[in-house]
Amino acid sequence: MTNTISARKSLYEQDLNLWIETAIAQLKSRSLQDLDIDNLIEELEGLAGRDRRELKEKLTTFLEHLLKRCYVNMPDCYDGWEETINRMRNAIADIVTQSPSLKNYVSGSELFQKAFADALKVVRKNKCYSRVNFPDVWQFSCDVEDILNIDFWECL
Repeated sequence: MTNTISARKSLYEQDLNLWIETAIAQLKSRSLQDLDIDNLIEELEGLAGRDRRELKEKLTTFLEHLLKRCYVNMPDCYDGWEETINRMRNAIADIVTQSPSLKNYVSGSELFQKAFADALKVVRKNKCYSRVNFPDVWQFSCDVEDILNIDFWECL
């Protein structure tokens, strides 16, 4: 007989979905003494980060297509860029409707500036736009309501 001790995995490590269902049941029944608090905190922090990452991703795509629509003289592409702009507006609106506090991450925040910088990188790396003079800074309103509603290319 060997003296090996098998490492026992927690439910969290074995089956995340079952762990979540168990945690929900424990919360509903107020069985807080059995709740896996450390992993619950980790998962909640992950959810908050995921929402901010998703918002940044949608905002970056929005800004990328908006830059093209505003500064690239390719009228045959305008409809496609506007379609993407509208899809991203809908996605951003859904995110901030579900979590209104995330509006603060759009309106002129560090997240907005990072999304704009990332969008600039994408359009500037595209050889089709090598002669386009994209602005180094966002020239329009950063207010989330304006971003969701104003067709900025009409403001130029």
